[in-house]
Amino acid sequence: MVSSSLENLKKRKGTGGKIRPYRSRRLFERDYYSADTRLGEKAVQSRRTRGGKIKKFLTFHNHVNVLNKTTGKIQHVMIKSVISNPSNRDYNRRKIITKGTIVETELGDATIISRPGQDSILNAVLN
Repeated sequence: MVSSSLENLKKRKGTGGKIRPYRSRRLFERDYYSADTRLGEKAVQSRRTRGGKIKKFLTFHNHVNVLNKTTGKIQHVMIKSVISNPSNRDYNRRKIITKGTIVETELGDATIISRPGQDSILNAVLN
């Protein structure tokens, strides 16, 4: 989360004059690129977070854990293709997998319910 003082580091006055920042950005205010999980052989990356913890995120994966609501069983199946990503039109075009993405599996169409950029796992529910 960005502090309100950081938001004003790059802004201008109402008259158009430049506001000179009173400090530079801090290390804990840094930002990262999104994970952008795509189809492919499994690849997990990690980054150090605040407090020395490690956060893992998926960059590629071609399998998903699918929950079948009628039988109540979870199966580890292969993803055939990405059908749509309603969260972002650009992600839809690039076939990026995020929460809410609809993928085609061997069992049928499934909706991703996990956050692969945060949890490094792909879970889904059959539609």
